[in-house]
Amino acid sequence: MPDWDKIFKDHGYFFIDPHEDISKLIRLFQENKVRRILDLGCGTGRHLIYFARNGFDMYGFDSSKNAINLAEKWLQEEGLSANLQEHRMEEIFPYSDNFFDAVVSIQVIHHNLIRNILFTIREVERVLSSSGYIFVTVPVLGPKPDNPDDDWGLMEIEEGTYIPQCGPESGIPHHYFTEDELLKALQNFQKIDLYLDDSDHRCYLGRKK
Repeated sequence: MPDWDKIFKDHGYFFIDPHEDISKLIRLFQENKVRRILDLGCGTGRHLIYFARNGFDMYGFDSSKNAINLAEKWLQEEGLSANLQEHRMEEIFPYSDNFFDAVVSIQVIHHNLIRNILFTIREVERVLSSSGYIFVTVPVLGPKPDNPDDDWGLMEIEEGTYIPQCGPESGIPHHYFTEDELLKALQNFQKIDLYLDDSDHRCYLGRKK
């Protein structure tokens, strides 16, 4: 199983900078009166911080207790607050139906088997309010790296899902969605935008139908 807790214990705040489009999301959410946001797989808080600074009511969960502890420390240092808890995304979310105005999940939901990812998406749909926003990013499978140091030795364990045999995320599943597959998985949402960001991740912005 993925051992994110050990990764965060060993490396601490190794994800610091927010997604390149965080400012655009903040403007969009402000213009549409979004208040309560879930950061799914919040890690050490790199997106929680930015949303909380802009007055949003923030919630987050992560499978790593060490990540949650680091996020709480960072929030405290910034004089900010959020409702955080340790939780796995392949389990029923600890929130009631229609609870959130938006759910963001950046470079997170692909870290699982496809059946668990689809369960996670159904839970996102359940906890989102009517016309609530979703923003998710997932990686694109690229060609085999020329530099051997960049080759994680991906081993396919099911169609589209690979486990790196080496590298910083060794042993952690990575599902690489095709565009059509991602759209099918998110078919209960109305697509607003779908594009590649600067790190070659597919970015999906939509609203609950």
